[in-house]
Parts: sequence; C-alpha cells; structure tokens
Amino acid sequence: MLDRPARHLRLRAALAELVLVAALFNLYRFGRAAIDGQEATARHNAELVTDAQRAIGLPSEASLQQLLDVELLLRLANTYYTFVHFPLMVVFLAWGFVRRPRPEYVRARTVIAIQTGAALVIHMVFPLAPPRMFPEWGFVDTMAVFGPSAYDGVSGDVANQFAAMPSLHVGWAVAIAYVVVRTGPRPLAALAALHATVTYLVVILTANHWWLDGLVAIALLVLAVALTRLLEARAARVARVGRDARDSRAARDYRAARAARSARAARSARVPLRAPARVPVTETRTSQLVREGPVGPARPPHRREP
Repeated sequence: MLDRPARHLRLRAALAELVLVAALFNLYRFGRAAIDGQEATARHNAELVTDAQRAIGLPSEASLQQLLDVELLLRLANTYYTFVHFPLMVVFLAWGFVRRPRPEYVRARTVIAIQTGAALVIHMVFPLAPPRMFPEWGFVDTMAVFGPSAYDGVSGDVANQFAAMPSLHVGWAVAIAYVVVRTGPRPLAALAALHATVTYLVVILTANHWWLDGLVAIALLVLAVALTRLLEARAARVARVGRDARDSRAARDYRAARAARSARAARSARVPLRAPARVPVTETRTSQLVREGPVGPARPPHRREP
C-alpha cells in the first residue's frame, strides 16, 4: 500500500500521461483538418504508391481480397479494424504505466510518441487515398458493403480518410509487439506478435491501406527506437556529468575543510607555552630559627676558644 505522498506522485504522473495522450489526439485532429480538400492530391499520390509497389515486386492488395472473399471473414476484419486498434493502445499504455518498471514504460511511451508524431507529419505532407477508394482497380470497400465501418458516426468525424501513409494501425501494432516481446511475459509476447500480424493482414483485406503503408510505419518504428536510444544516452551522459560535478564539488569542499583543520592545528602548535607564574616564597619564622638558632635571652652564649 502506497503512502499519501507516493499516491500523490503517482496521480500526478498519471495526469501527465493523460495530458500527453490528449495532446497527440488533438495533433491528429489538426492533421486531419490540414488535409481536408486535398482529395485530388491524395488520389495522385495513390498512383505513385502503386507504381512504386509494382517496381519493388509487392503483390496486389486486390488479389488478396479476391482470394479471401468470404462475407463472415470480411465482417470480422472490419470489426477488428474498427474496434481493436485504439482501445488496445490505451490498454497497453495503462498496463505499462501500472505494471511495468517506470524506465521501461517511459521508453515505450517515447517510442510510440515519436512514431506517431512522425506519421502525422507524413500524413500532412503526403496525403494518400486508400485502396477502397479505387473500385476501378478491382478493390471492394468492405466496410461500406458489409460493415461495420470506422468512418460512420463519431469515429468518422475524427478519422482522416486520406492518411493512409503510413498505417498507424500497423505501426502501433508492431510497436506493441516490439515492446512486449522485449520486456513482457512469453505468452503475452506471442499474443502481441499475433496481433501485429493479424492487423497487417486486416488493413490490406479491408482495402484501407497499401502494403507500402505498413512498411513505412515499421521503418518509422525503427527510427523512433534509434532516436529514443540516442535521447536516453544523452540524458545518461548529462546525468553522469552532473553527478561527477557534484562529486567534485563535494571533494573540493572536503579538501578545503581538511586544509582548514590542518591550518588551525598548525597555528595551535606554534603558540609558545607560558611558564607558570612563580609564587614568592615567604620565609617563615621556623625556617629562620633553623638557620639562625634561638633569638633572645634563651640563646646560649658563644663558646670561647681555649
């Protein structure tokens, strides 16, 4: 059971994390607003992506849809795409905050924040229409045909339909798998890896993303991990310099105090010792009698020499 100060610190840390998540969410909404009205650019960029995929030999997403054209499977894929992505990330961050060591949680949160921020920048500078917007190329919008759809109701007001590149569905799923495989229990790591694999297949099967969208998201994750390690190394270096400076200052203070003690001891050694004051000896009557003999009538006369 945590004491009151520890509970207060924990609560403040939780509020700080909520503020960070809210900031990322508002940044996403800003990115969506910045892309509105760029449908022509997004469709042109889709042609560039398909040309690039053919050039590197990636298979057609439409062929996968035709291969797995089963209504129940497509409904399950739509449901997974709509209801698992964001809630699972919330659960993952909460699990990390509550159950994992603080450094591990901060590292994971930093990786995801960097990855998400970089993805939003790409969304704004490179709007991209998803495959489901091209029925002339053989794609089926499974959400519109079978449901449920991530672009209806409240979620539709937030979702950016021209933010296909990169796929945050794939990026977040692979990020979760990366963190849990490295630091979590083995059964949970297996589930996280399975979630990443299923998510990649789902975004292709529902025609919401191109193959290249997922690959770019994974590349952003690699860059985010590398940047996080650089930031950690820099923070450790700064902490080490500060610690060394504190140690040096403490050592200087100790040497100064020791020198001051030595100086005081040396001054004390140079001061001459004072001889005790002489007490005048008063000659007593007894000592006088001892020296001179009796005085007065009782004093015997001097003997005469014969």
